[in-house]
Order: sequence, then structure tokens, then C-alpha cells
Amino acid sequence: MNVNACKTGSGRLASLDILRGMDLWLLVFVQPILVAIGNYVDHPWMNAVLYEFDHAPWEGLRMWDIVMPLFLFMTGASMPFSLAKYRDASSRWPVWRKILRRFVILYLCGMAVQGNLLGLSPRYIYLYSNTLQAIAVGYLIGAVFVLECRSRWWLWGAGVLIVIYSVPMVWTGDFTPEGNFAEMVDRAVLGRFRDGAYWDAAGLWHFSNDYHYTWIWSSLTFGATVLLGAVAGEIMKAGKNRKTAAALRLLISGAVLVAAGCVIAPWIPVIKRLWTSSMTLVTGGICFLLMATSYYWIDCRGHMRGLGWLRIYGMNSIMAYMLGEVVNFRCVVASVSYGLERYMGDWYQVWLTTGNALVVFFILWVMWRHRVFVKI
Repeated sequence: MNVNACKTGSGRLASLDILRGMDLWLLVFVQPILVAIGNYVDHPWMNAVLYEFDHAPWEGLRMWDIVMPLFLFMTGASMPFSLAKYRDASSRWPVWRKILRRFVILYLCGMAVQGNLLGLSPRYIYLYSNTLQAIAVGYLIGAVFVLECRSRWWLWGAGVLIVIYSVPMVWTGDFTPEGNFAEMVDRAVLGRFRDGAYWDAAGLWHFSNDYHYTWIWSSLTFGATVLLGAVAGEIMKAGKNRKTAAALRLLISGAVLVAAGCVIAPWIPVIKRLWTSSMTLVTGGICFLLMATSYYWIDCRGHMRGLGWLRIYGMNSIMAYMLGEVVNFRCVVASVSYGLERYMGDWYQVWLTTGNALVVFFILWVMWRHRVFVKI
């Protein structure tokens, strides 16, 4: 992981940074504060908002189910730009060394966030359980196609990954939380190192009945999501002189993907926890539509007013994620504002959560002002 002081290059697409920034802002700022407020506000409108800021229990899709796919999609959208100079290199080893290093760092960061790596207890270390690890695996799969195949094959590659994922899932015909094929693969491969595994008083471990996110088999569709993002990135890269036409291609592609996902949904349900094929297509299509809107408004029309601050999150996205998910600044906030507790009562907890999010933003803002960006 490198911390570099650099200038924001003029060749960057502002829409990429701003859309990524919006995704991270929702994740590390908006959602924690809304959940904290929701603990003390029981009102239909608040419940309706919190409904969309939570994952669907199983089948179906909510707004919050788009956040992780958009993160993976944006990873892919950046690849045609970041890897372009390496595609014609005489030796690929230097770039593959960087890709493998990024894979390892992202994977370990994912374990630090959710795999209890920092707990220093082997009993509670989980091997594959986090968004950053899904990004790492999807990035590695996407890099194979972006570096080794012509761009016209990337969409086919995503399709092949989706089909391979789908065959055993449809063959078994079981999309229940306990019986689906992806669940069986995770239990067989990860064993006690699967997230949700717990230890009883006798020292024996068990699978949790409440944890049904899958990762091993779902890596195929993680890769497909990243590849769909790479296709979007290539459309924007190739259409730099015809930006409106490129935005229209993004829009049409998104609509087609959403329609395709809806068509196969009766046979392969939309389930984010399994990252099913229909979910991959529907969320990939939504990501295309968001990218088309952002690209047209920002890079085609040049409208940046009121949006530029999102790059504070977007250009330090991994740092924003790690600060928001790993470091607890509530104690810092409490140390300088503990006197407010007697006046705020229960709402003091909301203030601590808000203060935590503000500290994260302040750190990222200082890094932004000094053009310090953490690169993996």
C-alpha cells in the first residue's frame, strides 16, 4: 500500500470519482447515522427509509443491495484506464506483480475489517467474508480478461462466468438459504473458517443458522460484476471524443441488463446474499444506468456544482472504507463532548455516531487538500 502525494490528473473522469465517492459516502457516513437515529425514532417515514438502507433478508432487492455491486462495478470501470499502458508491454510480469500485490493487500484488509484478523485469536479468524475480499477476487478475475483478451471478449467473459455459476445452481433447483449449491460449497471449502461459524461451551464449532452469505462459488459472479464495469469503462474510454453517444450506449446497456435479469428471475431468483446470476444482471444494469447518468451530467455536460466534494471519498475509497469500518473515533468525540450527554440524553449516542462520521470525513478532507491518496 502506497501513500502518494500527487495531483489529480486532468485525464481522470470526474464521473468515476464522484460516483464512487457517493457510494462510499452512503456507506461510511449516511447509513450509520440513519441507523443511529432509527433507534430513537419510530415513525412510518423513518421505517421506510431504514427499510431501503438494509439488505433484503433473502429474495428481492433494496437500495442498500446496490452499494456493494457498485463498488465492484467501479473497480472494473477504472481498469481500462489504469491497465491500458500495460496491455502492449513486452513483459507482463511487472503489471501482474502489482495486480497480485493489490489482491493480497485488499484480501488482508478485508480480513482486518470482518475476518477478526485483528482479534489475534485463531478461533475467530474467517477466511473469506468481506466486500474488500470480493473486490480482490473480482479484480483478479477481471485483470485476466482486461490484460489478456481484446475488449470485445470482456462481455462474453462475464456471460461465461454467469453461465458457469448458474449451471449447478439451477441443476440442484434449490435456492433456499440452507440447501443451495453455493452454500454447500462454502461450508465444504471454508469449514470452521467460514464467517458465522461459532464455538460452543464444549469447544466444538458449528455453522450459524443465521448466516447465509456465500463467497467461494459467488466469486464467479463477483468477477462478472467487475467485468461489466470494465465494459462500461471501455465504452467511456473509447468514446472520449463522442461522449454523448457513449452515455447513450451506457444507458441502453443498463436497460438491457436489467431486462435480462428480470427475464431469468423466475428460474434464478434475485438474491444478493448468493450473488445470483439474475442479481448480477439486474444490479449490473443499475450500475450502468448510474454510470450513464453520472457520465452524462458531469463529463458530457460539465456540471460539477455541489458534487465535487464527493471526490474526497471517491479518490481515497479504500482509506474511507477502512477508516469507516475499522477505526472507532467515538471515543475521540466523547472525550471532547462528554458534557453534552446530560443535555442530549439518548440522542447523545446519535451525536457520537455523527461525530465519528465527521472525523472520518475530516481526515479524508485533509488528505484531499494535501493531495495525498492511498494507492494499493
